Amino acid sequence: MSVIDLKPGIKGTINYIKGDDKLVKRLLALGFIEGTEIFFKNTAPFGDPVILNLRGFDLAIRKKDAKHIHVREA
Repeated sequence: MSVIDLKPGIKGTINYIKGDDKLVKRLLALGFIEGTEIFFKNTAPFGDPVILNLRGFDLAIRKKDAKHIHVREA
């Protein structure tokens, strides 16, 4: 399942990132690495971006990019 399928307040663990090389490299540089625990905090008022917490910091990321981050619920 994708990270945006998580409900706010639910944790997951990153399985893999699927997408073009440019997107994957950018997400890896931001800390989205396989096995990392991720916490879905909230969505912005109009639904985009989503706010995720990983490695101790909050990150707002566009929904279209977040769809490429596949997780398993913790």
